[in-house]
Amino acid sequence: MNKISLAEAVKLKSVLAKRIRELEEEMDRVAFVTIEKGSEIPKQTRTLANVEQEMDVVRNDFRLLDKLVYCANIDNEIPFNNDSLTIVEAIELATQLRAKARKMKEFGSSIKEETAYSYSETMVMVRVATFDPETYRVKALEAERHANKLSNLINAKNYTIELDFDSEKYF
Repeated sequence: MNKISLAEAVKLKSVLAKRIRELEEEMDRVAFVTIEKGSEIPKQTRTLANVEQEMDVVRNDFRLLDKLVYCANIDNEIPFNNDSLTIVEAIELATQLRAKARKMKEFGSSIKEETAYSYSETMVMVRVATFDPETYRVKALEAERHANKLSNLINAKNYTIELDFDSEKYF
């Protein structure tokens, strides 16, 4: 059987999902025709049954590919920060690190103290940060650096893993 790298499989899943959407649109186009009452239905190049049959094949390939990708993401590990993570864990950690970096960037771009509003001419309210914005700016950069490093490790690993899948009809 032909082989495909995990990285190619991830891309192929997107290709197959797009193909399924295209076939659904084609089904809508070939399912109905507008004709004069009493006229014969014109001969179609592809019938609804033809499109439906192709969609069944693509969906079956999509499910198989999905299963292979999920299994590979569980069965393979990546070394990161003196630990070993399955690919699925590494993907989730990279996502979490990016979310952490995004939130820390918000705090890092804060002003330490700013005027909030005033009740009167004599009383001014201020909004004071209970943290050091610069510390959070640095933490954000560090979290983003770790996320990028982990993403690169995932990507590199994805090119080393081979799956039993024949991609000839799609690539």
